[in-house]
Amino acid sequence: MTLMAERPITIDGTEPDSFEGLLDLLDELNVPDGHKAEIVRGKIVVSPWSKGYYLDVMERVCDQLRPHVPGGHRISYGPFLYAFPGSDCAYGPDIHAADRRAHSTRSHRLDGEALSFVAELTSPATRLDDLTDKVEVYGKAGVSVCLILDMQEEQAIVYGSPSAKGYEVRFSKPFGEKIDIPLPFGCTLDTTGFQAPGTA
Repeated sequence: MTLMAERPITIDGTEPDSFEGLLDLLDELNVPDGHKAEIVRGKIVVSPWSKGYYLDVMERVCDQLRPHVPGGHRISYGPFLYAFPGSDCAYGPDIHAADRRAHSTRSHRLDGEALSFVAELTSPATRLDDLTDKVEVYGKAGVSVCLILDMQEEQAIVYGSPSAKGYEVRFSKPFGEKIDIPLPFGCTLDTTGFQAPGTA
């Protein structure tokens, strides 16, 4: 199956009878270059990849947080799929820190419970899901820290203290300021230069 999309599209039609069936269907997709596929609210959603300058932002985040990553974890960015079976979701966070043992597999379906940190850089195509559903799923799954870089509003939003109801702590700062990253990282992130080229 080949898909092309400028905006996110949801694949309907064949309805697998389980989350595992959705993951199997995702395995069969031939996603075109420049796009990624995730499972959002029990549906497969294909959306365009990020703009070029997002790479610099992702590298800046990783460089600043790497010295503070919990023992046995690694921080990186790239197209890795983390599954959350309890929520019928599977996401490819833009930046992710997870227990290294989660990557000792031949499968590309990684355990979402191994994550200690995720960051999503919003785009017009994915912003609503990034700000709502993903934050809820990450919080209920126990991901210690969720960072949303709202690239349209040029602000950083940090969520911490995950619980069965979601995150209990939320605070934000405009790009260009420093924002605290809660434990287990316990550091500060400088968001200087996160703006789009020509707007800083």
